[in-house]
Amino acid sequence: MREVEVVVIGAGQAGLSAAYFLRKHFEPETGFVVVDHAPHAGGAWQFRWPTLTFKTVNGVYQLPGMPVPEPDESTPVAGVISEYFAAYEREFDLRVQRPVTVRSVRSLPDKRLEVATDRGVWIAKALINATGTWERPFWPRYAGQDAFEGRQLHTAQYRGPWEFAGERVVVVGGGISAIQHLMEIHPYAAATTWVTRRPPQWRAGDFNPDRGREVVAMVEERVRKGLRPQSVISVTGVPLSPEIRAAREAGVLERHPMFDRIEPGGVAWNDGRFEPADVILWATGFRAALDHLAPLKLRGPGGGIVMDGTRVAADPRIHLAGYGPSASTVGANRAGRAAVREIREYLDRMS
Repeated sequence: MREVEVVVIGAGQAGLSAAYFLRKHFEPETGFVVVDHAPHAGGAWQFRWPTLTFKTVNGVYQLPGMPVPEPDESTPVAGVISEYFAAYEREFDLRVQRPVTVRSVRSLPDKRLEVATDRGVWIAKALINATGTWERPFWPRYAGQDAFEGRQLHTAQYRGPWEFAGERVVVVGGGISAIQHLMEIHPYAAATTWVTRRPPQWRAGDFNPDRGREVVAMVEERVRKGLRPQSVISVTGVPLSPEIRAAREAGVLERHPMFDRIEPGGVAWNDGRFEPADVILWATGFRAALDHLAPLKLRGPGGGIVMDGTRVAADPRIHLAGYGPSASTVGANRAGRAAVREIREYLDRMS
């Protein structure tokens, strides 16, 4: 059992940002500790598929205090960003503990927090949770799903288009990942079919700061009410890059409404249409990985957690960085700074 002022759970963009600002006021390992479940530095980036390059990635933003590398646009993102995160941890002496699995966070009678892990217990006065979403892929459920005779996989398991050569592939989801999968898989597959619950909202033109603030406000409004955060793409729309425009014109991105059931040999609609399939690729997003916080009873009736900025409204000890409006690479940096500022104020009041 070790005692610190602050525990940070997760060493992705938000966790490292928080650690950077904590390092200005506390010593690592004695004043604060960062624990991370992943085997190596890199956050969720280390698990991305090899064909996600600096040209196709939706955005990479530098961590505070160190510029992000700018390799050739054909370079896979996973390796470069993992090395960048590792260099960042060394440069600022953040001493991330890994691999560490956090099993639970509980409140103690003296108002401190018990963070129980597979490598012992930390006792802290405050917590910054930055666990992201990668470890909680969302799999929708449809009638007949278990009887499907083909293969089902999620974006989290996608490793590249070659494994779909000669197969009939149904891609489910309306986000950037689904679109990138379709564009990659189409030349290899025997056939591709794209289905989404809602028609995609295409966005032409630049994403200017005013629109950015509007998007953040919309997401923030939901979490202030204790509702589950919306996906970023549902608010921003899909940017019409030249590659996406070309794919639409070529018929690769022909969207179909969501099927009603899954049959052994494919997917079916209630109007009688049937699409044979060998593979269903669920590009249906992720949910916040917060199960270890369950003992704190933070979730409300709306399924989410009522937030005030990065702080859990009902518990000033707990900050969620990378949750809701801060669930982006830019937002994660800001969340780390904001969480540390509020935690220092909280600790000063408690001393």
